[in-house]
Amino acid sequence: MRLGVLGPEGSFTFMASKKAFSAAELVAYPTIARTVAAFNACTTDFALVPIENSLEGTVTMTVDALYHTTEKQAVAEFVFPIKQCLLAAATDRKLTTIVSHPQALAQVAEFLSAHFPDVSLRAMDSTAQAAAYVREHPDDAVAAIAPKEAAATYGLQILAEGVQDSDENFTRFWLLGNETPVLSALTADSQKVTLALTPPQNVSGVLHQALSVFAWRKLQLTKIESRPLKTRLGEYFFVVDLEQDEKISYAIQELESLGFSVKQLGAYSVYKL
Repeated sequence: MRLGVLGPEGSFTFMASKKAFSAAELVAYPTIARTVAAFNACTTDFALVPIENSLEGTVTMTVDALYHTTEKQAVAEFVFPIKQCLLAAATDRKLTTIVSHPQALAQVAEFLSAHFPDVSLRAMDSTAQAAAYVREHPDDAVAAIAPKEAAATYGLQILAEGVQDSDENFTRFWLLGNETPVLSALTADSQKVTLALTPPQNVSGVLHQALSVFAWRKLQLTKIESRPLKTRLGEYFFVVDLEQDEKISYAIQELESLGFSVKQLGAYSVYKL
């Protein structure tokens, strides 16, 4: 099994992949878009990408890639605890720059404000790429926000552990695939379906219409949000997570009769790692 992941080695996606699929051949890609594109091209059998963080919300790059660039779906979800660390090449210098993925920097905003209010922040494509950057610039006064495991991978020093703003820091990862994998070592916590709803144009009350379709069937929504269609200002599609229910197919039929375009982004079991 070839599993594409957001890398390089040492990223949280890489770590979650190893825990869920210890025997898989992991193929790391530098961005979410390239991870999804490789799976689209059948270069990998599956792909694992972050979809949402409990502190900072949806990973919009993943949602947009699934909506705009592929017909592939999520076939499993993994919930992984996130513990951020501050890593540097040496411990004896005053930091001038801290690098990491934008979500990771946001997850430690209070820590950075309290301890490094004047330090420049720079975004990277992943936490592991940030750790690799620090290794490649050992003489610079730069540090990375990254997993503890990345310190060993890239030969860095741990300046501080557990620097996330809340211990309730978890990331949902979606496994994209053409079939549901066998996960005999894990027990599913729940089953969910995620839909992308594109409303008809120039119709008032479209969100109310959509929610009513789910409400009168007593379908349980666990999340709803909007994303821009990238057509023109003010046009959106809606992403909804629902608990699995046989009545969802009838809800989709009614939504389509109302003029909505419905795309299923995934039907999956949820596993806690």
